[in-house]
Amino acid sequence: MANDVKTQGVTRRNFLKAGAAAGALAGTVPMALASAPGTATDLVTLGRSGIKTTRLAFGTGSRGGQVQQELGQDGFTRLVHYAYERGIRFFETAEAYGLSQQMLAEALKGIPRESYTLLSKVTTRDGIDPKAKLDELRQNSKTDYFDVMLLHVQYTATWVEDTRRWQDAVLEAEHRQTIRSRGASVHGLPALRRIPGTEWMQVAMIRMNHLGTIMDAEDWDAHHAGNVDEVVRHVRQVKSEGMGVLSMKLIGEGAFGPEDRRKSMLFAFQHAGVDCVTVGFKNNAEIDEAIENIDRALA
Repeated sequence: MANDVKTQGVTRRNFLKAGAAAGALAGTVPMALASAPGTATDLVTLGRSGIKTTRLAFGTGSRGGQVQQELGQDGFTRLVHYAYERGIRFFETAEAYGLSQQMLAEALKGIPRESYTLLSKVTTRDGIDPKAKLDELRQNSKTDYFDVMLLHVQYTATWVEDTRRWQDAVLEAEHRQTIRSRGASVHGLPALRRIPGTEWMQVAMIRMNHLGTIMDAEDWDAHHAGNVDEVVRHVRQVKSEGMGVLSMKLIGEGAFGPEDRRKSMLFAFQHAGVDCVTVGFKNNAEIDEAIENIDRALA
């Protein structure tokens, strides 16, 4: 197979098979956990990735990271520390969020690295050396490794084929132990439909809320409500295959009021059955509310 490139004696095919075998048992865990009573800060397993982390993740990309960056480093650091004190152990950033990467690294300084999960997302542009870019993201985040690395904003029906060299670079980094698990964030139904059955995937980042706001439709950047039923159907399918599901857009990019924020968390965990959610925060009260809403959804 042309894409079975060798990486220090490890082929793409063998690496994927070994990972699937190792994650077979882990892949059976989330389905039971998703329906069990729990809290936002319980540790759950993200499918066959084997990554254990809290159901609630602290996102740093509200309006492309602008909301978090406007807090300034001191204000942002205090917010991250408050989240950690409340039990959140999952932090999410991305190349596309600009300075949010460096600000999060500064905020996490001094906190034991093994005590939290760090997720980043890489933009899969043409003309870029994937290995160099992944190393750059580690430098930005001042970390020896990422727990989860996602290919960011995949929106075409051909993304699985188009990103082969990025997939191989992530596998190579995983072999070097600078990345622990892998996946993609998708936008639009054509891209989402490709996730089921994609062997390379361990973690899927999928937009989710009960109203379909900023959710997947035929056009990836549609300005109308997405197809909630189809999105939920794909979430359930990939979970049955052992993938972990992390959802975003739970509060409609800040558009939802208190009642819809509560309903959105209930829908995500009880109806769609996602493993984890990520929410961007700008103050302590928003963290408290998100924890309370998830706890109620799981009660």
